[in-house]
Formats: sequence, C-alpha cells, structure tokens
Amino acid sequence: MNRIDLKFSKLKERGEKALIPFITSGDPDLDTTVELVIAMEEAGADIIELGIPYSDPLADGPTIQASSNRSLKGGTKIVNIMDTVKRIREKTEVPLVYLVYYNSIFKYGMEKFIRECSECGVDGIIIPDLPIEERKDIAAIGKKYNVHLIPLVAPTSKERIEKIVKDAGGFVYCVSVNGVTGTRSSINTDIEEYMNIISSYTNVPKALGFGISSAEMAAKFKPYCEGIIVGSAVIKKIEAGKSKEDIIENVKKFIRELKLA
Repeated sequence: MNRIDLKFSKLKERGEKALIPFITSGDPDLDTTVELVIAMEEAGADIIELGIPYSDPLADGPTIQASSNRSLKGGTKIVNIMDTVKRIREKTEVPLVYLVYYNSIFKYGMEKFIRECSECGVDGIIIPDLPIEERKDIAAIGKKYNVHLIPLVAPTSKERIEKIVKDAGGFVYCVSVNGVTGTRSSINTDIEEYMNIISSYTNVPKALGFGISSAEMAAKFKPYCEGIIVGSAVIKKIEAGKSKEDIIENVKKFIRELKLA
C-alpha cells in the first residue's frame, strides 16, 4: 500500500486530520532539507511536500518563489533531490510528495522521473500546471510505479472538477482561494460549499491549502477536509532563521502548534 493511503487510513482510525507542510528542496541547502523533514515529522507532520525549485513557478507567490530562487542559486538539481530523498528514507517512512512543474518532468523524461520517484521513496506528485491532455499518461505511469498523481482543484474549476479528480490518488489538493500561494489573514471562499462539491465527485481524501498561515486558521478549516497544507508560512520560518539550528527549532515549534490545532 502507498504510504499516503496508509497514513490517511491510520489518521481516520484515530479521528485526526493530516498536517501537510511544504518546504522547497535545497532551501537553504539539501542537508538542511533532510534535517527539516525529520524535525517536522517529530513535531507532528503527517505528510511532507518537497518543492522541486523552478525558475518560473506560476502557482507560487513571492515567498515560495524566493525560496525556489535561493535553492536554484545553490545549484539544486532534480538528481540531487532524488539522492536527498534516499537519505531521508534511511531515517523515516513519513509519506513524501513532490510539488513539481510540468516542464521539469518533461525535460527529465516522464517515465524516468516517475520511476526514480518510486525508487528513491516518493509517494506522490503534484503538478500545478499539468495540461489536462497529459494527465492520463502521467496517471498511468504513476499507477505502474505506485506513485500517486495528486490533482489540484480551485474554486474556479466548477464544471471541470469531475474531470480533474477522475484519476486522483493519495489526496485532492483543494486550493482555498483564487490566485497564487502565500500567507493570508482571511479566506473568503465558501469552504463548506466548495468541499461538498468536490466530495460529490470523489471519495479520495481532500487537503486544503493556499493561504493557511496559522494554527487558528488550521483549526477553523479542519472540519471541512481530511488534511491541511501549509507552505508559505513554513518557508517564512526558514527565511527568518539565523542559523541551521535556529531554522530547525523555528519550524519544529510552528509545526507543533499547527498539529495541535
């Protein structure tokens, strides 16, 4: 069984929701990425998203764009990230998901990329700019290697939701607002109605992300979904750290607060 499915099954038994933090691989460096994954799991993270840095991340706001730029300037490449996941897998079985832009997979080689995901221990991939016509091929290769294709649904998707979630695996990434990623003080989407629409088309767990920046917001939205995704707010803790130890401690404390909520 895929680690993501196993995790959601165990959380359901315990009456818990999944906390899914996001970090950019290689920000500030790949050694710190390994330590951050371990620290976040210890603090209560259930599934961890690892962003593959990209020069033009259309779905990402300034915070994640800046972390991507820092990682790329440090020389991070996909092959190094695959090796980093192998190092992580020596220490933990926490479910891992790549957030990766389509062009990166296309250049690397679609089957090669997904096969290597499976070999190194990645359980799912999120592709924010995946063309609908390419979805079928990637989903089929993912099934072959037991790597879930996790679709993104937005409030504007409406009549396309059924088609988008058709090949969903692991969970559905439910974008809470229109626009790019980033911390927000409030979310104006009618989350209850939105999540009910998605639930009418799929039984796959739903995780809500984009704009959730605090324990209070996580607590507010958890009744409507099976998981909460937090990205930019975690990256800000990394940005603010003066040393590696500082970064790890800041992030760990924040994850603990979120999981408690």
